[in-house]
Amino acid sequence: MSSERSARHLPILASIIIALMLAISPFPDALQPFRPDWVALTLIYWAIVVSGTYGVGTAWLVGIVLDVAQGTLLGQHALALSAVAYLTVRFHLQLRVFPLGQLTLTVAGLLAVYQFILFWINGVAGLSTPAIRFWGPLVSGTLLWPLVYFLLGRINYRRRRG
Repeated sequence: MSSERSARHLPILASIIIALMLAISPFPDALQPFRPDWVALTLIYWAIVVSGTYGVGTAWLVGIVLDVAQGTLLGQHALALSAVAYLTVRFHLQLRVFPLGQLTLTVAGLLAVYQFILFWINGVAGLSTPAIRFWGPLVSGTLLWPLVYFLLGRINYRRRRG
């Protein structure tokens, strides 16, 4: 029973680890401002689908790991991801029934909250960052959400089927 339960969590943890690896992997300099927030997109999906297990606590832990991996202010991504995860978990029943277009617009709003919190923390810390560093991930993440949704949906389907 325990190994079956562990096997059901393995694809979720693997997708979060892959999202973390994509977040710190090298990216072309010209496209760097448009790097999608892979971790946020992945956590949003899993918070919608399995909100009871993967929510605010998971987002906070993954955010701390992301802060350490990227060398940003400790707790910056943890706070932003936790806020986004809270909003996602709070409204996950409504989000589950949205059609893909409406869900994509909602995810764009969640990514805007995520970027705003990062922008606000950098402003309080006195770090100046070009505006493209905040608008680029919002646009690219919104455009990639349907792909992430379908890819993680297939992983979730296989996870539930055993």
